[in-house]
Amino acid sequence: MADQRVPPAVRESATAGDLLALLRSGRASTRSDLRALTGLSRTAVVARVGALADAGLLVLGAELASTGGRPPGSLVFNTRAGVVLAAAIGRSRSQLAVFDLGGAELASSALDHEVGAGPDAVLPGVADHLRDLLTPDLPPVLGIGVSLPGVVDPERGVSVDTPVMAGWDGVPLAPYLEKVADAPLLIANDADTLARSEYLGHARTIRDLLVVKASTGIGLGVLADGRIISGSWGGAGDIGHTKIPEAAGRPCRCGDVGCLETIAAGWSLVARLREEGREVDHVRDLVAHALAGDPEAKQLLRESGRMLGEVLAVAINLLNPRAIVLGGDMAAAYDVYAAGVREAVYARSSALATRELQFLPSTYGDRAGLVGCAALALEAVLSPAAVDARLARARS
Repeated sequence: MADQRVPPAVRESATAGDLLALLRSGRASTRSDLRALTGLSRTAVVARVGALADAGLLVLGAELASTGGRPPGSLVFNTRAGVVLAAAIGRSRSQLAVFDLGGAELASSALDHEVGAGPDAVLPGVADHLRDLLTPDLPPVLGIGVSLPGVVDPERGVSVDTPVMAGWDGVPLAPYLEKVADAPLLIANDADTLARSEYLGHARTIRDLLVVKASTGIGLGVLADGRIISGSWGGAGDIGHTKIPEAAGRPCRCGDVGCLETIAAGWSLVARLREEGREVDHVRDLVAHALAGDPEAKQLLRESGRMLGEVLAVAINLLNPRAIVLGGDMAAAYDVYAAGVREAVYARSSALATRELQFLPSTYGDRAGLVGCAALALEAVLSPAAVDARLARARS
């Protein structure tokens, strides 16, 4: 679930947290493997493995042999040593789930809302739903991963200056969730979270990706050499508010005019259909019509993809990704939407940039936001530093 990459070599001063990272990555599965990779003595490896086992983070292979598990000498990461919570908060819906430490989803729910109503109207419901997912048989909650539309400050745990998030600017999220679990809160932008979900998807084999979130709004997650690029203020990938000539004079929900979103985002397409008397409440309704063969809905989605592709072509020329991943609600009608994106990208990008360019659907589809939130939390709570801190607290 989390980014499983491990440095080529681990120093001889490898900690217990470093050893757990090697085991989780698959580079090691026995004490002998750990000694070979780290240069630690047998005594040091035994001591560190013992500490991890005492903390419940490792299960020895001998304990699984009778049930047809791993060989007796192997060391197995205990994915049931804890859980993390995931909350993908969107403009009109939040998806919520519990994941084990291996990234398996254990329970989930969702609720509809209008994010512009402010945190007091949205977050108590999110907290209630998360609390309801925590059944008595579950292990402790180790972290909570949350995604929000727009720019966020992960250090302060707040949304920052995002016009569609009226009333959220600078408001800490932690107080709303602290009664759910006494665990660290990790937050990220929704497009970055979508990109993070690809760590166990396309990014396993492709290290340079642009990940599009095309839903009520439009955002872009950037994976360069396997790392998410957020920008100096967390605003990298805010492609939906790029000014384009075709949108000149059209008012955007951000308060400006002429943004790509005014003619290509889900909210603008839904508004257009409503003006024509069509009964649609959300971009998901538009997509459902397209999948059912509605020619107008299909044309709107293809045209939206084409307008996105014209702006995306600039990013492709600048960053030279190996693949474009299309996610979000509009990408559920993948063939229609991707056709529009491809048309504009190939017409406007350079021959070099598109020579081997691939277009791919999001690995986790409608669940990608949740998977990304879980990955965000797992990456934090299972980092070597976090594991070592946990072991130190257990000793004190």
